[in-house]
Amino acid sequence: APLLCSDVGSLRLGEATVLRILANIVWLVIAGLELAIAYTIAAIICFILIVTIPFGVASLRIAWFALWPFGRTVVKRPDAGVASTVGNVLWFVLCGWWLALAHLIVGVLLCLTIIGISMGIANFKMIPISLFPLGREIVSVDEARRRGVEATAAIPTGPTSRG
Repeated sequence: APLLCSDVGSLRLGEATVLRILANIVWLVIAGLELAIAYTIAAIICFILIVTIPFGVASLRIAWFALWPFGRTVVKRPDAGVASTVGNVLWFVLCGWWLALAHLIVGVLLCLTIIGISMGIANFKMIPISLFPLGREIVSVDEARRRGVEATAAIPTGPTSRG
């Protein structure tokens, strides 16, 4: 059967999905599992301290993002206020700086190889949420586009539509 114009759009979507899945699998093996473990350790520390349980919840959200980041992004929550800012300062002191340092170290190490450059760049893009996670939400890149909000840590793959 001939390829119709309507089929081309779905073909691109299929290719983008396959590329996203492959990138996520490579990421998981190279850096994702280790980073997710670091975020889980941060969450456990926050849960032990009881007062910082909301930080532990945020850390677990980021752990899932660190496992499978391609095709998802971080957007600012419109309802975030002063409490998020104060919480981010506390987060930075308790967990954020060493998680950001882990992203930086892993990113630099990955950039030493040709194959790892894109994964290293993805690590660098995760530094802002590792430093200041409160008042942020992790959504799919498509959802961020539908909302019309600016992504702060977009790690997209595949074709994008601009317009």
